[in-house]
Amino acid sequence: MRTIPLGPRGVPVPPVVAGMMRIDGKTDDEVQALYTASREAGIDFFDHADIYGRSLHSAETRFAEALRLRPSERAEIRLQTKAGIVPEGPSFDFSYEHLVASVEASLRALRTDYVDVLLLHRPDALVEPDEVARAFDHLESSGKVRAFGVSNHTPRQIDLLRTAVRQPLVANQVQLSIAHAPVLVQGLTANMESTEQSTVRDGGGLVEYCRIEGITLQAWSPLQGTRGGGGVFLGHPAYAELNAVIDELAARYGVTPVAIAVAWITRHPAGIQVVLGTTDPGRITDAAAGSDLVLTRAEWYALVRAAGYRVP
Repeated sequence: MRTIPLGPRGVPVPPVVAGMMRIDGKTDDEVQALYTASREAGIDFFDHADIYGRSLHSAETRFAEALRLRPSERAEIRLQTKAGIVPEGPSFDFSYEHLVASVEASLRALRTDYVDVLLLHRPDALVEPDEVARAFDHLESSGKVRAFGVSNHTPRQIDLLRTAVRQPLVANQVQLSIAHAPVLVQGLTANMESTEQSTVRDGGGLVEYCRIEGITLQAWSPLQGTRGGGGVFLGHPAYAELNAVIDELAARYGVTPVAIAVAWITRHPAGIQVVLGTTDPGRITDAAAGSDLVLTRAEWYALVRAAGYRVP
């Protein structure tokens, strides 16, 4: 598997990330199969969050209990987790106390001394950049976190953090799929009247901003759509035209539809990581194959049109 650069320092990482959101409740064998499929496909990057699972840190705990990684094997992989959401309480908390306590609990759950990347999990409207900076400084100097980023943040929200945070922000994890692509397609209809697609929802130019600043975009829910009640768009009747084009391309390249869905994202020159939240080892293998597939410009735009977006 090829690699892409993570953050402004360009640390090489795989273009597909194994998301661990749904492993709570899986058996040891099932978690091990998912992990093995990831490693065999060249994926050494695993995405977590404190709130994933049936209770706080339970998905992280399940990962560590099922795998029981030796120190040498822990050093071969990258663990990313998130903090800042408080489901029962104030909703969001980017205070020094909460961020530090959450990371320390994640370390205990993951049975590790450090995480490779910590993301702020969605924006906190009450954020105080100095508090975040103090937490990041402590977590970095104590060796508990090696790199920092955000998720679902607009350019100006990132700029606000950077008034105090001195560490480079290496990633911004946002929702993106062929069937949910406002961050990529709104620019196609810029300056056009009466076009819903051109409505600015992310502060404007999020993809371009991250490219300029060297912030790696991570795409969550890469197989999810919004029509027909949401859920996976592959094979869904609400996306008949899109699936027809996906199936045609899958047959042309000898891959699965999952691979084409991933290839559409990884074809973009921003160097986007796909966070695949599946518990099916086969989908991990298919996604890895897609990340090495380079669609032509015509194929990429054909998928945009088939998804219902306007290409002037």
